[in-house]
Amino acid sequence: METDANPPPDVDRPPAAAAPPGLGVAEPTADAPASDVAAVLKNQFGHDAFRPMQQRIVADALAGRDVFVILPTGGGKSLCYQLPAVVSRQRAITDGEVPGVTVVVSPLIALMQNQVDVLRANGVAAAFLNSTLDLQELHEHEQAAIKGELDLVYLAPERLMTPNGQRWLSRVPVARFAIDEAHCISEWGHDFRPEYRQLGDLRSALDGRFADVPIMALTATATPRVADDIVRQLNLRQAALHRGGFERTNLTYEVRPKQRVVEQTLTYLREHPDDEGIVYCQSRAKCEQIAQKLKQAGVEALPYHAGLTAEVRDANQHAFIFGDARVVVATIAFGMGVDKPDVRFVFHADLPRNLEAYYQETGRAGRDGLPARCVLFYSGGDRSKVEFFINQKPDATEREHAQQQLAEMVRYCHTTACRTKVVLAHFGEDLEGECGHCDNCLEPPRVRDVTEDARKLLSAVARTGQRFGLSHVIDVLRGSASQKVLSRGHHELSVHGIGKDDPAGHWRAVAEHLIAEGFLVQTPDEYRTVTLTPESKPLLKGDVGVEMPVSRAMREKAAGARRPATTNIELSDGDHALFESLRQLRKRLADEQGVPPYVVFGDAALQQMAAERPADESQFLAISGVGQTKLQRYGPVFLEAIAAHS
Repeated sequence: METDANPPPDVDRPPAAAAPPGLGVAEPTADAPASDVAAVLKNQFGHDAFRPMQQRIVADALAGRDVFVILPTGGGKSLCYQLPAVVSRQRAITDGEVPGVTVVVSPLIALMQNQVDVLRANGVAAAFLNSTLDLQELHEHEQAAIKGELDLVYLAPERLMTPNGQRWLSRVPVARFAIDEAHCISEWGHDFRPEYRQLGDLRSALDGRFADVPIMALTATATPRVADDIVRQLNLRQAALHRGGFERTNLTYEVRPKQRVVEQTLTYLREHPDDEGIVYCQSRAKCEQIAQKLKQAGVEALPYHAGLTAEVRDANQHAFIFGDARVVVATIAFGMGVDKPDVRFVFHADLPRNLEAYYQETGRAGRDGLPARCVLFYSGGDRSKVEFFINQKPDATEREHAQQQLAEMVRYCHTTACRTKVVLAHFGEDLEGECGHCDNCLEPPRVRDVTEDARKLLSAVARTGQRFGLSHVIDVLRGSASQKVLSRGHHELSVHGIGKDDPAGHWRAVAEHLIAEGFLVQTPDEYRTVTLTPESKPLLKGDVGVEMPVSRAMREKAAGARRPATTNIELSDGDHALFESLRQLRKRLADEQGVPPYVVFGDAALQQMAAERPADESQFLAISGVGQTKLQRYGPVFLEAIAAHS
């Protein structure tokens, strides 16, 4: 969970960004630190300091304002409503008032359960209302909220806005509403959910009972257009806008050629034996295929897709979250409900449909603030597959919008410049200089002149009549004597065999580059014919040239090249042995309690313990992620383990 990470001190905070045009927002409240806020931050959440922007957001929430929070995944959004929930309830009790409950709207059951597990482990009174509860449990949780015994209660928008949900809500002393994953309310967002639209009625529901109850909307992915829509749909009033930077500096981004994806994944897993992560695929069949191959190689890998029964999906997700499966191979159906902070890698075996989706999916890596790796395996054929699905959309405007998004995704794959710049530009943010944590920055790509090969390929397209797909054109270039080539007389063309000295993979790479650069176009129908464009003529005449990046293989860089870090703390061999011992202890305790390992402690906390080796309770309490509740619950056993190892 985001609040279990190791936060940097709240210094040199960037000011809240200016609102996009049309947003009805106001200036954030000035920082207002208070002793009770600092006490709750440490005692319940284990942090000595805020992350950037969190303190201002908490101050606005405690001041009773509407708040709109746009922070990257891993930026600590959850703390922004969880901390005010605890503080405001404690203040009400101290003042002899009815304590209010923060009602959190969350899209998925697994997300609610994960957050409630972590909150309870920190000594926070939290509960959820969903279909996993039996009637007795559901009644108990509902009554606890009605009596003001909870700091937070989580539920989905479908439950909240039903007649039964509204009747229950009318009896709850609501302190504030927190709308998580708020981009789901916007039809312009990448994950629009119609049920979220009903949340716009919160202020007018029940004869305006909640007209003055503050609302906090939170999201990690919102373009200016989506942000404006969120404010309108939720009827936010002069909301304090807190927009953080979208750059995730702990993530290393790479694009690799889509060749032997399973073998490349296995190489990574062997070289990083402790890492757990996600492999995303577009199809159910591919999920099953890759998961099976990884299992055959000895990796604890499980599939996750909509074709599995709900019971199997839940079991596979549980195994991954609880550390019993090392890899989950999933379609995009997997992810929003996963709040696992120690995901060390996210690989994409297929091309995502847009940058927003890619940003959110890769954002599931490194939520604990520690380094993580994001690799996209790309082939030009992926673009054709996505285009085919886009062209099934009945609405012309939707098709055009989806094509623009896809073109942007393909540009990201082909760029030889900083990849982070491309992502940030999509969200309306500029990056000065280079990021230093993408493949193009870490190891600038080499380029080579492929003008002659490009002219050969374009000539082959022209000579065959611009009526065939890439595979046939490449067969002609390489001098194939297949029945298809012979029956059409293409073996008699002047271009037949002029590319026989290069493998088919080389010609496909050249073709993909020409498509990306606009020298070739591929039709979106099932036949995938390649045709020339107006830009083809100058290239064929020799008036312009073409350079193409040299393909990278997914392997560790040559000696002397910069490699991504694997930890935020330098651990000696002895420290690393202690870290592994503490991980095993954490897993045993988590299994006994029926919670994911990160609920006990995050990797960042264990690394700090291994490096600093606390010897008493005061030193243990100084570890980031350790509050009073966790000190009492886990301090003795961890201190004993550290002393025994030392």
